Amino acid sequence: MAQVTIYTRPFCGFCARALGLLGRKGAQVTEIEAGFDPARRREMIARSGASTFPQVFVGERHIGGCDELMELERRGELDGLLAE
Repeated sequence: MAQVTIYTRPFCGFCARALGLLGRKGAQVTEIEAGFDPARRREMIARSGASTFPQVFVGERHIGGCDELMELERRGELDGLLAE
C-alpha cells in the first residue's frame, strides 16, 4: 500500500474528514500538523502550491485537498491509487 502524507491543522473539519476516509481505507498515513508551525506550512506550500488544509500526497503525487480526495473516492479511483 502506498504511503500517504497529509498536512493538517488542529480543529479542521476538512482534515478530520480526509483522515477519516483514509483511516477507513486502511492507508498508512503520516500526518504533519502544519497549522501552527511556520516551517511545516512553508514546506506544505512548496510541495503542493496550495495554502489550504488539508493537503494530501500519495507517495510523491499531490492529490489536493479534501474535496479532491473525496472526488477520487466517488469516481472509484482512490483504492487503486492507494494500492500502488
